[in-house]
Amino acid sequence: MSAYKSELLQVLSSRGYIHQVSEPDALDALAKSSSLTAYIGFDCTAPSLHVGSLLPIMMLRWLQKTGHRPISLMGGGTTRVGDPSGKDESRQLLTDAMIEQNLNSIRAVFAKFLGFGEGTTDAVMANNADWLNQINYIDFLRDVGRHFSINRMLAFDSVKLRLEREQELSFLEFNYMILQAYDFVELYKRYGCVLQMGGSDQWGNIVNGIDLGRRLAQAQLFALTSPLITTTSGAKMGKTAAGAVWLDAKMVSPYEYWQYWRNTEDGDVARFLKLFTELSLEEIGRLAKLKGQELNEAKKVLATEATALLHGRAAAEQAAVTARATFEEGVTAETLPTIEIQGPALERGLGVLAALHGARLVGSNSEARRLIQNGGLKVNDQTLDDERRILTVADLRNGVIKLSLGKKRHVLLRPV
Repeated sequence: MSAYKSELLQVLSSRGYIHQVSEPDALDALAKSSSLTAYIGFDCTAPSLHVGSLLPIMMLRWLQKTGHRPISLMGGGTTRVGDPSGKDESRQLLTDAMIEQNLNSIRAVFAKFLGFGEGTTDAVMANNADWLNQINYIDFLRDVGRHFSINRMLAFDSVKLRLEREQELSFLEFNYMILQAYDFVELYKRYGCVLQMGGSDQWGNIVNGIDLGRRLAQAQLFALTSPLITTTSGAKMGKTAAGAVWLDAKMVSPYEYWQYWRNTEDGDVARFLKLFTELSLEEIGRLAKLKGQELNEAKKVLATEATALLHGRAAAEQAAVTARATFEEGVTAETLPTIEIQGPALERGLGVLAALHGARLVGSNSEARRLIQNGGLKVNDQTLDDERRILTVADLRNGVIKLSLGKKRHVLLRPV
């Protein structure tokens, strides 16, 4: 189609958020002529969202910044079922208490990206447990289930791929797409929500909702999906050797978060600046032209801007200062991530493998052994060559022990 006329779709398109849009001309006209309401769903499977959820959060942020109302839908109900999209096995079922605990801790992240309130474009946080937990099964089958074709559901990629791989797909999970479609209709009825956004793997689920909305409420609903993000080397976004890059500062410190973005692969810098910062496209274009060592400056800008959005400008700039002191000035900065350990542990002797694992520098002992063999781990800036090394009070330097993975990841152990 021709260039978008609405600010919303212009921004989303120019920054690389759009993979597919249903009825783009009609959606563009609606977004230009009025303030629309859109939602993205997030399941509550962990106590924090991770970097993999950052792109949809940024889409909701841009939606609000361009004059529209975002809904972050918490899957308090659907988390009890599990989304089969992109999964090879059934999701572990959580208790209601675990789901509620996760949901409460996730809420804080959204408050950093969206403005909540009672205004026409203020964000709404909804929870599909409010309606899904009240469903009468027989009524639901009669009123909603009759609109779904098993033949069509079996053709969706999320189902087809599981069956082709001969991975079991439970009836519980098979219901997920019906519940997600019902969510869309329920949000339309409650909030006038006409647009659902999500990753490209959600296209089939969203289209189901559009169809159900037309059948149950004679509503014109829309879908907009984003590309699934992988790094230039093909790695999944938000995963590191030490585990997921969480958005909760208690699970991943602002400094570690800054380092994650600083370590972006060269080929991803320009794309990630568009997706995960609010720098102007002109400034991003300038940074994208940097080559060689100068490209590291663009990575530092990416790290600082992305960290500022989540943890605040002060924490981002402190992380940048800490990194400069550690890597460029060769000092042990007091603001490096710090793990407190009990003093008696050092007096008795602390195994280095346990220390490395506790510091989240490695994901397993086998990984630690491999890194030791390759000279990739250090204690107090000295290469670690013995996996049986015991850390004691004699290893303290200025009251801390510095553990390092390569040149860029450092953690201080501080006895208390």
